[in-house]
Amino acid sequence: MKKHLLSASITLLCLTSLNVHAVTYVSAKAMLDVENGTLIQSPLITIDNGMIISIERNKKPTLTKTDKLIDLPALTLLPGLMDMHVHLTSDPTVPRSERLGQSVPRMAIKAAHFAKKTLEAGFTTVRNVGAEGYSVIAVRDGINAGDIVGPRIWAAGPALGITGGHCDNNRLPPELKYTSTGIADGPWAARIKVRENIKYGANAIKFCATGGVFSKGTKVGVQQYSFEEMKAIVDEAHMRDLPVAAHAHGTSGIKTAIKAGVDSVEHASFLDDEAIALAKKHGTWLSMDIYNTEYTLSFGEQNGVDEENLNKERQVSKKQRDSFSRAVKAGVKMVFGTDAAIYPHGDNAKQFSRMVEFGMTELQAIQASTINSAKLLKMDDQLGQIKIGFAADLIAVKGNPLKDIALLEQIPFVMKAGIIYKENK
Repeated sequence: MKKHLLSASITLLCLTSLNVHAVTYVSAKAMLDVENGTLIQSPLITIDNGMIISIERNKKPTLTKTDKLIDLPALTLLPGLMDMHVHLTSDPTVPRSERLGQSVPRMAIKAAHFAKKTLEAGFTTVRNVGAEGYSVIAVRDGINAGDIVGPRIWAAGPALGITGGHCDNNRLPPELKYTSTGIADGPWAARIKVRENIKYGANAIKFCATGGVFSKGTKVGVQQYSFEEMKAIVDEAHMRDLPVAAHAHGTSGIKTAIKAGVDSVEHASFLDDEAIALAKKHGTWLSMDIYNTEYTLSFGEQNGVDEENLNKERQVSKKQRDSFSRAVKAGVKMVFGTDAAIYPHGDNAKQFSRMVEFGMTELQAIQASTINSAKLLKMDDQLGQIKIGFAADLIAVKGNPLKDIALLEQIPFVMKAGIIYKENK
């Protein structure tokens, strides 16, 4: 009996020694408070179990043998960045004709590769607004399980759209009778499609309210879904507390989507005064991808983009940037969304400079990718700031991003939930 008790005690002691509690400390030259735009000098952040438990100044920690100190004496800390409009399955460097032949498993592997690249670029949270075969949902689940590396993902599943519209695939011959997964015509069919996406794991919903740049046979300014269909999609998603994104370039589609209650309008290229007023009245977030034009027009043709699509990009680009400037000036709520996959993944932060060029302050651009994006996801009590009780999602830059926003294009340090994924001191 005594031998058994002694053996049990030794086993318990060994297990206890293997699970000694460890704390991580991060110190840096400075830390940006993204809420008020102040730089806090010599911060010391204490992290326990992936969460921030204290923030102090000018203090050195007392370390135990298991504690870890990450000292970044030349760097400025920011909360992890967030991109609310990405397509992780798509690769802009691959000709579009070749992409048509990719299987869903191949898309999932692509998405896993680009998820890691996006995280290493400093984006610890993204919203993937459309992918075939629930592929990005599988990638998200793999990241959450620790099987692969990547950011936190809100995954919409297949984007909803009308037959022959922007979210359908109109590039295949009619005899193949191919229809994209998310196609639903009529309010009840649209509700069923939302339910189906949720059934297979979607934690966001996206639908196409107008035509788009990169589809065949659609006009960017033309509304697709009716108000009744949009309202059905929004109501069904909101019953399950999922955020809804509406792809909308054209003015009519933008206004109808806002009236239907969407959480965010993507692209929002052709804004008029009424659309801006409606967005302000309803508190709708705008997610405007104003960076990718130059890439599309410079490299689109060699990557197999049709002349039809290039012409639509030429029609949209200046109008969208003008709309962006007007929306910023009017005080419309804005998040950071880039349409990553139209340009190479990992270059997301290049949009910050465009946002400043077209009307935002550096702080406003950073807030769009932190506090504002967290609010859109209804996660602003956990993400988007370096704050006690928040997830330890941290990045660092060499300098003050409020003076040089382009610093965000080169991120030497990335941490998500207290785990370091990039550290180049």
